[in-house]
Amino acid sequence: MADYDFDLFVIGGGSAGVRCARISAGHGAKVGIAEERFWGGTCVNVGCVPKKIMVQAAEYGGWADDAPAFGWDIEKRGHDWNVLRQARDGEVARLSGIYRRLLEGAGVTVFEARATFIDAHTLDVGGQRVTAANIVIAVGGKPVRPDIPGVDCGMISDDLFTLEKRPERIVVVGGGYIGVEFACLLHALGSEVTLVYRQKLPLRGFDLELREGLAEALTAQGILLHPGEDLESLGSAGEDGRVVTLKSGQILETEAVMLALGRVPHTEGLGLEKAGIEVDRKGAVLVDEDQATSQKHVFAIGDVTDRVNLTPMATNLGHALADTLFGNKPRHASYENVPKAVFSSPPIGSVGMTEDEADARGKPAEVFVNRFTPMRHAITKRDGRRSVMKVIVDCETRVILGMHMLGEDAPEMMQGFAVAVVNGLTKEQLDRTIGIHPTAAEEFVTLRSPARRVGDPQAAEEDEAA
Repeated sequence: MADYDFDLFVIGGGSAGVRCARISAGHGAKVGIAEERFWGGTCVNVGCVPKKIMVQAAEYGGWADDAPAFGWDIEKRGHDWNVLRQARDGEVARLSGIYRRLLEGAGVTVFEARATFIDAHTLDVGGQRVTAANIVIAVGGKPVRPDIPGVDCGMISDDLFTLEKRPERIVVVGGGYIGVEFACLLHALGSEVTLVYRQKLPLRGFDLELREGLAEALTAQGILLHPGEDLESLGSAGEDGRVVTLKSGQILETEAVMLALGRVPHTEGLGLEKAGIEVDRKGAVLVDEDQATSQKHVFAIGDVTDRVNLTPMATNLGHALADTLFGNKPRHASYENVPKAVFSSPPIGSVGMTEDEADARGKPAEVFVNRFTPMRHAITKRDGRRSVMKVIVDCETRVILGMHMLGEDAPEMMQGFAVAVVNGLTKEQLDRTIGIHPTAAEEFVTLRSPARRVGDPQAAEEDEAA
């Protein structure tokens, strides 16, 4: 590799790129990395971290509302947006700085510049010509802006973190992670929120019963839902207003509009065609099981491949690739049974197959379900807080195929249960586990009677005949 400036050059300073660069340098490789915007990428700066801080701020309001039911005399005077902004932005700056210091401490050469391809081994890094034996593309994704009239009247998710004041009324467009989470936290902080989405239910891809439960919870809390709707246009109304026209013809008047219509790989302008690197129609870099592109010395990891777009998945991929290239420990990061969470209100935790996915296998599976009101809300009587827990089990092997929960603390619980699912725990092993009482988590180890059986052609025929 002596003919190149670097053994490895990473394009992108987000979770995937930083982990890959740092671990590779630790294995003895000469590594360079370029980031044109901010260290830590979307997650640290305009995603997971600042969003979770805002979710936590929103939760305090709910707890204050609940406190009188337990005997506390609390006067709730409203929320100070500026105090939250300063606390959030300070923590984001601290974490972003840590990312850069970790790179420098590992001996990585850091470039605060845009990097683009000149050819398959050569990059333009802020006007400087750099060569590398291996190159990693880890530029992440960017929010989608639809091609509709007046689109500039709407903000994207990044813009929430620069708002100087909270909008009193807002229309959030999109029923995925981002739309649902931002709708919930803004509502809890005091905004009047309308959520518009194309599907009949929010959170496509999650288990159906959890989606149904969440829709009921959002309505019970006072978020106005417009399912099965799409945008026709956006426009201004007066000095500070916005008008949202839906394809159904309905018109919504509001103060602000947030477009949360998904993200696409941020590959435009990278010069991938100059290096002979293939992408799909959305711009996602095509990779094989080794994360290699059509040029076998060029790799792509994280959201730029548009596979499982989660921060822990990205860091895992980056670490595995570094170990493979320079650590003499070749390995792959698994895309199976990746646990995930949605920090909605109430939140969702999920790992493994949904009921529909289990049914589609054509093999019998049992579905265990429990719905209940958590102890806290048996006292508070707060609407929209019912929990749903579900376990899906292969009838033949008894292995747990999936575990899903809608309810308070679901993400925290699911991390532990994900260990079980990833390692092939059976239903009988789960049942032998003593519950911790009184907790909501114990409900998972006390589910004894299946609610139904799916994936069994004979059972389906009998149900149809009945």
